[in-house]
Amino acid sequence: MTRGVFLLLAGAGVFLFPGCVLVGVDYETPSAGTPDAWTVAIAGHTHARQGGLVEWWTGFEDPVLDNLIARTRSANPDLKLAAQRIAEARALRGVARSQMLPTLAGETSYARNRSSETLFVPPPANPSDLYATGFDAGWEIDIFGGLRRSVEAADATIEASIEDYRDLLVTLFAETALNYIEYRTIEERIRLVSANAEAQSDSVDLAETRLEAGLVPRIDVTQAETNLQTTRSALPLLRTQLAAARNRLATLTASDPSAIEGVVRRSRGVPVPRKGFSAGLPCDLLRARPDVRRAERNLAAQTAQIGVAEADLYPRFTLFGSFSLQSVNGGDLFDGNSIGYSFGPSIRWQIFSSGRIRNLIRAEEARTEQALAAYEKSVLLAVEEVETAMASVANGWDRVAILHRAVGAARETVDLVKGNYREGLIDFQRVLDAERAKFSTEDELAAARGEIAKNYVTLYKALGGGTEVEVIPIPPTTVQARGGPFGFARQQPEVEVRRVKERQSQGD
Repeated sequence: MTRGVFLLLAGAGVFLFPGCVLVGVDYETPSAGTPDAWTVAIAGHTHARQGGLVEWWTGFEDPVLDNLIARTRSANPDLKLAAQRIAEARALRGVARSQMLPTLAGETSYARNRSSETLFVPPPANPSDLYATGFDAGWEIDIFGGLRRSVEAADATIEASIEDYRDLLVTLFAETALNYIEYRTIEERIRLVSANAEAQSDSVDLAETRLEAGLVPRIDVTQAETNLQTTRSALPLLRTQLAAARNRLATLTASDPSAIEGVVRRSRGVPVPRKGFSAGLPCDLLRARPDVRRAERNLAAQTAQIGVAEADLYPRFTLFGSFSLQSVNGGDLFDGNSIGYSFGPSIRWQIFSSGRIRNLIRAEEARTEQALAAYEKSVLLAVEEVETAMASVANGWDRVAILHRAVGAARETVDLVKGNYREGLIDFQRVLDAERAKFSTEDELAAARGEIAKNYVTLYKALGGGTEVEVIPIPPTTVQARGGPFGFARQQPEVEVRRVKERQSQGD
């Protein structure tokens, strides 16, 4: 009895100073091993000034791309799914928070009872009625902080789900831009195929003219025709690829392919980004990349779970109470003599559990180490992706410059070779070789220009661009759209997202 009174008094004393006791581990943002600067060999392709990543696609100065990005933001079903995950996390946070508050449950009942009349002591009234109404109340006092750790984990989970949303934005915007660039690149390649086919058709006419004059054998005509049809055979494949890019854009924007056809009908060619975008410093990735921030928030949530598990090592203090009105006569239910009540404190302590609680704590600690490793991996992958993207941008421009000179030389070669063939100085094989080289080089140049634009998109994605979203709207659920299960209207929830300055400054 003395031990129980002592524990109750100790618990009451701790309750008066709840900030003094908190189980688990206090979370600290881990340091990330980012380099001090990007690779010197590719740094010259960027300016020292900071570039804007919020709406990086506007740097392509293509209104069609701007339109597609806006459609993706407003209609993509994956974004709606991610928004509902935020709503779920917020609701679960409310559940965790509610465990720290008192509970109150009301109950009203009526029972008609009949007992056996062959009992040793027969009942005074048989059958009998019992009328009852009242309520029960309870409150678990969070002395050791297990419930507070649950709320802490739920808060971090909400922030992780918000970063999931932002990471999805980064991915979807990049995918939309990449497919649009692919569409324009294929359009350019189709134009080149048609132009080369027209030029090769002239070569067929030239060979037929010389054959009719008896100057060349028939093989010159058949070779010219083979070259022409081989070039034309690329058109069906390119048109299939064009349709695939269009259909992918339709899926990303939640539109019909015919609607996207109308959007992209007016072509301005392959969009060319502005040169000189600044990648900033490597430590900026910790603030800009949603996947890195998400991994850090997951680590924070998991760290709090250690405290949740550790709280089971300590006693739980609960205040309980009940109040009821009971009577065998309905008319006497609200009489003062029908009142019944009970109240008081209770203590529950898991004294022996065969090591279950200790092993649960070890499991949470192991999960925390896993979350830390995942965070460190996300930082390393972020640095790798940015370095690779920057190298692709730098080397891509060099390749375009080289191919541009190669195309000029190939076109001049075709003109010279055709002139010599008309004069009978060379055979037709030289014409075939020159035309094939010209077509191949022009196609490579068109593809390389498209790759330049794609490389910039990949760089923007690697830097975490396009995530400055202050308000994330959450669409209503099916139940909410119908007014709830009982027909009552519900207000559409909305997650208001504001950047936390303390977390923004990490890595400085």
